[in-house]
Amino acid sequence: MSIDDQGRPEPPVAAGETETLLGFLDYQRATLEWKCRGLDAAGLSARVGASTMTLGGLLKHMALVESGWFSRSLHGREREAPWSAIDWTADPDWEWHSAASDSPEQLFALWHRAVARSRDLVAEALANGGGLDQLAAHGWPDGTVPSLRWIVVHMIEEYARHNGHADLLRESIDGETGE
Repeated sequence: MSIDDQGRPEPPVAAGETETLLGFLDYQRATLEWKCRGLDAAGLSARVGASTMTLGGLLKHMALVESGWFSRSLHGREREAPWSAIDWTADPDWEWHSAASDSPEQLFALWHRAVARSRDLVAEALANGGGLDQLAAHGWPDGTVPSLRWIVVHMIEEYARHNGHADLLRESIDGETGE
């Protein structure tokens, strides 16, 4: 595996579908980490214009998204801590604004744990022999049930979209740009 100048693992250029998709997901994860790396609490709480989005909020949001798709949807498990203690009806954006109260170390630890857990959950699902075609344990209210392939591609899209936000936020903090 090749690592680029920002510490990101390059996706494989000639591999099977599973390895390619997971390689791109890890690349997008590493891009978010790069955009947040080295910032203090003020940097992770900085905003651009009228937006309330912050890099700290992005880290916490993506930890929630990782848990939601790979634990809850794919495996049908209950919400994990800290998500299980939140009244989501009263505060549907809790992860975004509560991040300002967390230290950089807490935010990175939460996100790193979520990513590691997601990798383990994907490996567990793949070990069961269904490959990317296997359906999630928990579907949508209309009865549609996504495949593991759909979940992985959706996670690549989710990271890629938010990494665009992270580019703008990081540039506004210290001028760092790139990709």
